[in-house]
Amino acid sequence: MVDNLGASASSEEGGIKEQDRLLPIANVGRIMKQILPPNAKISKEAKETMQECVSEFIGFVTSEASEKCRKERRKTVNGDDICWSLGTLGFDDYAGPLKRYLDRYRELEGDRSGNQDKVSNSAEEMEEPSSYRSNIVQPRNQAEPSYRRN
Repeated sequence: MVDNLGASASSEEGGIKEQDRLLPIANVGRIMKQILPPNAKISKEAKETMQECVSEFIGFVTSEASEKCRKERRKTVNGDDICWSLGTLGFDDYAGPLKRYLDRYRELEGDRSGNQDKVSNSAEEMEEPSSYRSNIVQPRNQAEPSYRRN
């Protein structure tokens, strides 16, 4: 595979192997399939393009959060730093839902650590509520598909 810059997929970029820099393509494809209609086909090129984009986005957001932590003389980037970074970079539409999800996660984790006898805090409660996902990524109307059928 050759990326946009003409570098080979096996080459290293800044000392980091491409396989360490990119999210696994199987995970990217699985996420793409979840949002598309069941009969949609996804080309290898589309998966690779999305893999590059989301990996770059994660690096961009994380870098901003890391810089904030460095200025505050902290060594650990936390969820609040990521939410702050999203807002700072203009991704307010993502920062709000992510912050709500993070707060809910912490609330449930607090319940778990505070009361080990409580069995009702199962993995099912930790699944993301559909309202969070719909606030973050909204599937396209199936009447107006934006994908290409093969």
